[in-house]
This record gives sequence, C-alpha cells and structure tokens, in this order.
Amino acid sequence: MSDDNKAVAWLAEHPKMTGVLFTMMLLLSQAGTVVAIGNDGAGP
Repeated sequence: MSDDNKAVAWLAEHPKMTGVLFTMMLLLSQAGTVVAIGNDGAGP
C-alpha cells in the first residue's frame, strides 16, 4: 500500500479531518497572498 492510499484510507476513516485540512489550506493560501503583497502600496 502506497502512502497516498494510506492517506486516502485515513481520511475515509476521519471525514471531519477533510474539512479541517481544506480550511487550513485555504487559510495558508490567503496568508501567502498577504505576505506576497507585503508593503507594496499597503497602508497610509
């Protein structure tokens, strides 16, 4: 069994963690956008 299959099986056993992982990835992608903007025109 590959690592991918283990991850899929684990997520199938813990369906709430799918939502948690999705939310974490969403927040991390938004944080990356904020960091990328930096001080380039933001603020007063």
